[in-house]
Amino acid sequence: MRDVYVLGAYSTQFKKWPEKSFKDLTRDAYLGVVQDAGLPDGSGIEFAWFGNCFMASWGQGSIRGQVCFTPLVREGLFPERVPLINVEGACATGSMAFHGAWKDVLSGQSDLSLAVGVEKIFDPKAPPRAVFDMFQQGVDNFDQAEFLDAYRDAAAACGRRFEPAPDRTVFMDTYAVQACYHMWKHGTTQRQIAVAASKNHGFGARNPKAQYQFEVSVEQVLEDRLVSFPFTRSMCSPIGDGAAAVLLCSERFLAGLPAAARDRAVKVRASALAGGKYRGLDEPSLSHVAAQRAYAFAGLGPADVDVAEVHDATSFCEIYQAEMLGFCPFGEGGRFVESGATGLGGTVPINTSGGLVSKGHPVGATGLSMIYELVTQLRGEAGSRQVQDAEIALQENGGGVMGLEEAACSVILLQKR
Repeated sequence: MRDVYVLGAYSTQFKKWPEKSFKDLTRDAYLGVVQDAGLPDGSGIEFAWFGNCFMASWGQGSIRGQVCFTPLVREGLFPERVPLINVEGACATGSMAFHGAWKDVLSGQSDLSLAVGVEKIFDPKAPPRAVFDMFQQGVDNFDQAEFLDAYRDAAAACGRRFEPAPDRTVFMDTYAVQACYHMWKHGTTQRQIAVAASKNHGFGARNPKAQYQFEVSVEQVLEDRLVSFPFTRSMCSPIGDGAAAVLLCSERFLAGLPAAARDRAVKVRASALAGGKYRGLDEPSLSHVAAQRAYAFAGLGPADVDVAEVHDATSFCEIYQAEMLGFCPFGEGGRFVESGATGLGGTVPINTSGGLVSKGHPVGATGLSMIYELVTQLRGEAGSRQVQDAEIALQENGGGVMGLEEAACSVILLQKR
């Protein structure tokens, strides 16, 4: 196995982009990443992985990436005959694309591999229900009864009811049940969830790539419109579009580049995936398993991590993932976040991008946008949200729902070169 480096990373701003097509967003992300890497014509790219979930809803399935890259090939901006694999894994799609590109280089089969994630969710012509139905593909639609019963039972265990509604995605209700159980079991409070949301909106206000670039106080979070108890609107990720891309290279390829490119490269210490299952209420989640695999591969531990991006589709997730990733003991995530440990200057700043609740969550692009933020941090280029002396960074990105946890999860560890 060989050392693997992030040579280039880029993300578009996440927002509602009604005027941009999938091809437009692909172009933006691709040209951005090759420019960042100092390879404006993409020369040397041997393989590509294209992440997307919802393009079929817009009329294009099967060969999504090939279709989106056709104009770039014609214009001489992307090399001809490069094999491209389409990837789909719900919200973990971008990270799966990264994992494929990482293994290309790790195995020695490629010296330069590309991962791209692209998503359009907002459609001004479609009713909200049509948009929410896209997300329904991230659950077991062949046996919905088992999925629904798992959440009804979990809700009943803590004196609540699982009641999905047509004015939101089902994921808000599944996360709500998980949060309510954590509150009942460990004493986590709605205010602690609001602290996580407020902190991340503060980071988003400093991130020009974020969908929401404004601060929200803890009290404003609590007073916002209720979505699914205990979540208010400010605690939930918004609907939006965007794209992100990462170029991964071998040490051999890196050695042939100018010093300026070598100095900005970031080493990949580990990329680990875990699959979901119908777990018990008090059983650690698949993100805990993925994290343990990543730590073991890299020879690192939670105490080594200086900055992290975690999948906060709701702000409760930051509390829960802080526990699963080993940053604090199980059950103490609420108090950990409330203490300021995940803020700038804290024990381990989390979601300096603003997180999904502020940066946005265009599903197929999300995982790679997290890598972009962490690479920005390790390069020391994050401006007013910069974590001082960041050396080791961690990404956690979950996708879909399998019982009381995600169907898939990625944990990636990066190191400043």
